[in-house]
Amino acid sequence: MRLHLYVFILASGGIAFAAVGNAQQPMPMPALLPPQPVITLTATASSQLANDRMHAFLRVDVDNPDPVAAGSEVNTRMAKALARAKAVRGVEAATTAYSSYQVSERNQPLRWRVSQTLSLESSDFTALAALVSKIQSEDGLVLGGMTFSVSPSARRTAEDALTQQAIKAWQTRAQAAAQGFGSSAWRTGYVTIQTGDYARPVPMLRAAGVQAAAAAPVATEGGTTDITITVSGEAILEPARAAR
Repeated sequence: MRLHLYVFILASGGIAFAAVGNAQQPMPMPALLPPQPVITLTATASSQLANDRMHAFLRVDVDNPDPVAAGSEVNTRMAKALARAKAVRGVEAATTAYSSYQVSERNQPLRWRVSQTLSLESSDFTALAALVSKIQSEDGLVLGGMTFSVSPSARRTAEDALTQQAIKAWQTRAQAAAQGFGSSAWRTGYVTIQTGDYARPVPMLRAAGVQAAAAAPVATEGGTTDITITVSGEAILEPARAAR
């Protein structure tokens, strides 16, 4: 039979309550296991790929007091340039960035400026360079810029191979770290894999200079792009086994 004693104490401003019973032995707390060490490691794998895609952007600008006349001239020039580009095998062409706005300058009559850009892309640098020169000299468009890149298929193949290299490098570092900390084994914790690339700059002619020498072929040098895969993550060290 358990005996419990309850005591009530009245005091000004509050009531205190206490309970006294037969004391019971507290449950023993389980022994805390030592925390498992976790180390964070990073490993990378890189490769330099030749850019195999060329991108060219040509622009047509027309100023005219009559917006309809300005738009008509832009449409005529662009239609000729687009037809010429589509006739070249292996060249992808698209029109972009059409704009029309009024220009107001001091002591100058109001006029309208209509612009449109032609985007060209190809893996055949020679054919695309010749096409760009032709469009400039015969269709009146101006080369606004050129860029080079790695094709999606080449990038995917390189990234797949680099990912395996980076993972193996990370595992090697994790194994070495575990041994350095005196651990008999380790397991993988949270891991991330990231992709990065850096296109090396390629000297290019300015648009004005290219227009002045439109009859000459456009110089092309694709350059390279550095592809990097980075693996970062946790290696959870298992406690060393005591010798028996």
